[in-house]
Amino acid sequence: MEGSIQLLACLACVLQMGSLVKTRRDALGDLLNTEAHSAPEQRWSMQVPAEVSAEAGDAAMLPCTFTHPHRHYDGPLTVIWRAGEPYAGPQVFRCTAARGSELCQMALSLHGRFRLLGNPRRNDLSLRVERLALADGGRYFCRVEFAGDAHDRYESRHGVRLRVTAAPRIVNISVLPGPWHAFRALCTAEGEPPPVLSWSGPAFGNSSAAAAVRDQGHGYQVTAELPTLTRDGRYTCTAANSLGHAEASVYLFRFHGAPGGASTLALLLSALGLKALLLLGVLGARATRRRLDHLVTQDTPPRSQAQESNYENLNQMNPPGHQLPRVCREELLGHHQPVVHHEK
Repeated sequence: MEGSIQLLACLACVLQMGSLVKTRRDALGDLLNTEAHSAPEQRWSMQVPAEVSAEAGDAAMLPCTFTHPHRHYDGPLTVIWRAGEPYAGPQVFRCTAARGSELCQMALSLHGRFRLLGNPRRNDLSLRVERLALADGGRYFCRVEFAGDAHDRYESRHGVRLRVTAAPRIVNISVLPGPWHAFRALCTAEGEPPPVLSWSGPAFGNSSAAAAVRDQGHGYQVTAELPTLTRDGRYTCTAANSLGHAEASVYLFRFHGAPGGASTLALLLSALGLKALLLLGVLGARATRRRLDHLVTQDTPPRSQAQESNYENLNQMNPPGHQLPRVCREELLGHHQPVVHHEK
């Protein structure tokens, strides 16, 4: 009886030990799988910041590093950067590296302003953008391709946002004709953060008024409109953001009471036209006077007073009835062209 009890106790002990061993193996296996999937060298991944900010005219760096499932890769590779959206956005940069080479030969650089800073062999695809403009703002996506099957390539899905900041700049201000012979003013400015626009002019006295703003299709460009200009004078548009401000002016002058309306700049053009006519008149009068003086000088015959006076004096010096020899008289009358006649 005691032997049977000991046998049962031994069997229970063996069952407990087997159960314990199985549990440890399962736990160890799950732990190894988790580490394998989480190990950076065992999967594809991209590490990029959410946003990079820089001022217009400066340069910006877009960081991008990656991991891949290969412990070591020395074959050909391609680096690609896109703008706008992943997988389908336009490429702004592309380079390729040959097998065993750390030099990535550039194949595309939009406007020559993009160049690779990182070393793809060391899992670094960082890009530098030169001479930033407001239009460069947006999202950029890095991608790396290994020479192999379709699974040996990876691209960031969320990308990095490039934020380009700039003080306001007014790109256009104008006065346009409106309905019922009225006029309206438009002002377009750009900047980042988007500027706030305001108008000042004769209709507002010494103060200014914020204007209704509409987007021009770009996040950094806005337009404000004055729908009706009721008074003549100078209207000024001011754009301001946290980095500065800018302003520009436009003038309105009308012929009041003219039938059918008048052009905005008709008065200015009339004044300029009158000045031009006066200037042409003065120049024409001077030219006419010079021409007349020249003609008078050409038409006046040469004076011979000296010859006549000499001849008269000679006549007075000689008594009546006594005449000069004919040869002398001919020489005096001939004015340096003596003509000799032989007397018989």
